[in-house]
Amino acid sequence: MTQSQSWHPFVMISLALIIGTMGTALASPLYPIYQELWQLLPSHITFIFVAYMFGCLATLLFLGRTSNSIGFLKTLELGLVIITLGLLMSMFANNALWLAFGRFIIGIASGLMTTSALIGLIWSIPASHKAHAPQLSSVITAVGFGLGPLLGGAIAQFSAAPLFTPYIPVIIGAVLCFIGLYRLLQPQFEAQAFSIAPRLERPAPQFHAEFYITGLTAFCAFAAFSLFASLSPSFVQVIIPWHGPLVSGLAITCILLISAVVQYFSKAIPARTCLNYGLYLLLFSLLILGLCMYLRWSFLFFVSDILLGIGHGLALIGAFGLIHAMTNVQNRAAVMSTYLFVGYLGTILPIIAVGYLADHFGLSTAVLSFCAAICLLCAILIMWHHRLQDSPVLD
Repeated sequence: MTQSQSWHPFVMISLALIIGTMGTALASPLYPIYQELWQLLPSHITFIFVAYMFGCLATLLFLGRTSNSIGFLKTLELGLVIITLGLLMSMFANNALWLAFGRFIIGIASGLMTTSALIGLIWSIPASHKAHAPQLSSVITAVGFGLGPLLGGAIAQFSAAPLFTPYIPVIIGAVLCFIGLYRLLQPQFEAQAFSIAPRLERPAPQFHAEFYITGLTAFCAFAAFSLFASLSPSFVQVIIPWHGPLVSGLAITCILLISAVVQYFSKAIPARTCLNYGLYLLLFSLLILGLCMYLRWSFLFFVSDILLGIGHGLALIGAFGLIHAMTNVQNRAAVMSTYLFVGYLGTILPIIAVGYLADHFGLSTAVLSFCAAICLLCAILIMWHHRLQDSPVLD
């Protein structure tokens, strides 16, 4: 059986993508430990969290076409080397600045790996499943993001060195994946001159309104998940009776694994319908989280967590379908980069604002303010999207 007909290359590239995404959220359940050890404010935790996203944005803007110059396999290998460096820096960090710098390096690696892995998965998947490669890439990415905090939280819960040991399995996995990728045959491709010039683009003018809605939906989904990933380990201790890295890791993992399952089983639902339902569920999830923070009812946290996972999955699979419908082969990558740029801003701006509010007014006030603001934006997007139901974008 030839390599193009075998599942082996697809499995190896999938494992590399999982390792790359696991490293990004691995530290989330550890933040309360870092906070207590280094006497950090909530704003310090949010800055450490968003340092990763600054790395992703830098890659998206300046290194997004690396695969066109050196090939996707070399880019994946480079990403594994960089993420190993970032994980080692995080493992041996002795202050918040070094940890944030390690997170920034991990963000660069993750940005390189997620863009090149999509190309690699499309190339390596057997022809009978070729049409499902983009959806599988989204699911695999969500699985990797979900396994990271679960693994980190579980190891930290029972380890004598909770800020050191959780990084070891991912570093070992990155080394093994590098060896596995190195043994694959590099496919033929037409190398382009390396360029760091940013390339962001909107679709054709008739799709601008729908594109803005799609991008801002990703902004809301990314922001809501990032709130859980950055500060839920802190506010979980306030609203539910069980504490520890494993509990907060499970809360984060639950969102992304539910999102992955929803994306997998929603492929046949029209993109607009997915986007609408996703916005409604994001809104309801944050309303319930706000009630949870106000009333201190533990079960509301779990309801919010589950609804956010479903809303996250529907919103992103709907957004992906709409981006596909409003673009062509020539502009799809550039439009997708713009879409991701807007989405990644949702992981930075609202989270920094929450950290600032938590410092000055308390964590509950900060989370309630976040829920109110994102709920308002979701409501505006829902009304705006309903007014565009007769627009020419294809489902």
